[in-house]
Amino acid sequence: MSAAPVGLRGGAVSGTAPGAAPGPRRASTRRRLFDAAVTLIAEQGFSATTVDEIAERAGVAKGTVYYNFASKNVLYEELLRDGIDLLADSLRRAADSATARGGTRVDALDAMIRAGLDFIARSPALTQLYVAELWRTNRSWRATVQSVRGRALGVVESVLRDAVRDGELADELDVPLTASALLGMVLVAALDWLSFQPHRSVEDVHASLSRLVQGRVGATTGR
Repeated sequence: MSAAPVGLRGGAVSGTAPGAAPGPRRASTRRRLFDAAVTLIAEQGFSATTVDEIAERAGVAKGTVYYNFASKNVLYEELLRDGIDLLADSLRRAADSATARGGTRVDALDAMIRAGLDFIARSPALTQLYVAELWRTNRSWRATVQSVRGRALGVVESVLRDAVRDGELADELDVPLTASALLGMVLVAALDWLSFQPHRSVEDVHASLSRLVQGRVGATTGR
């Protein structure tokens, strides 16, 4: 299954000031490079994927890759950062929307599960790469992986802490571990669904995970 475009953010890359967004034309080029890289690396691995192949798949000259990114490592690091930042934003929007409609914090967690499934269904290759990198310690981008993991987890943790504060969840809830378990559940369950149970709809998968969360997390307050 091919990954959909994972989107763009500005970054500290060759020719781009930290935090500065590239112009529309360059943003389009970077999007194509991200898309090509994530698909190729998912297919054949990082080491086996060359800059020439990324350029060819993206339909640009090899020099264009180096104009936008100092190296293949930098491209991959930026790809991970951008993609997981987009996931974190998607989770936050889902939680905010649920609470704005008058839902509980557990409802917000449920909305985040659906948002996570939708995101992963759109970008399975990116998710596969991110999960594969989580426990590797010998990569130059290890710090980036830890940073983006922390951002995604922080969104879930903030909802859990609000739930504990408001009395929706028990005070003894281990917020960091619960957040990690919830995010990990969505990532792994979604990849398993897409790889081994593709006949199931996202609504079906969401309903199953929702029952699990309602029964485990929500049960701490008798929900």
